Amino acid sequence: MNFFHSQNQQLSKHQNSSSSSRKKRLTQDQVRLLERTFTSNRKLEPELKAQLANQLGVPPRQISIWYQNKRARWKTQNLELDYNTLHLKLENVLADRRRLEREVAQLQEELRRAQQMVFDLNRGPAQPPVNVSSNSSLDEDAGGEVLQLDELYACWYSASGSAWG
Repeated sequence: MNFFHSQNQQLSKHQNSSSSSRKKRLTQDQVRLLERTFTSNRKLEPELKAQLANQLGVPPRQISIWYQNKRARWKTQNLELDYNTLHLKLENVLADRRRLEREVAQLQEELRRAQQMVFDLNRGPAQPPVNVSSNSSLDEDAGGEVLQLDELYACWYSASGSAWG
């Protein structure tokens, strides 16, 4: 039992001595300086690393690690911003799509009603021919021919390529 106790004491002494050699946390002023430097230089050049280490009084390795971590956080933040921007654009496109789908549905309904009106007019009791022109002299100039509504509809239908939804 004594052997295990002495082993644990030696292990804890080793851990305490290694924790004292750990890098200390940077102060807020040190972090502010590093942040300002990072905004102008995303990559850490050896000269800048040595200059910052001397200016801040920390080991150059700590400066390197801070820069690596900051670059990783910066990339993550940019990805989040890009994602949010794309998500907003997607929401706008989907809203436009829904609006257009509603508009198409309304137009299809209007078209259906117009087709039904034309069908009802053609199916109804025999009606006198419908003058297309409001000027009767034009009708006489055309040889006295007057187009009926069903003929107009047929002409219009064939000209439109009969592309009904």
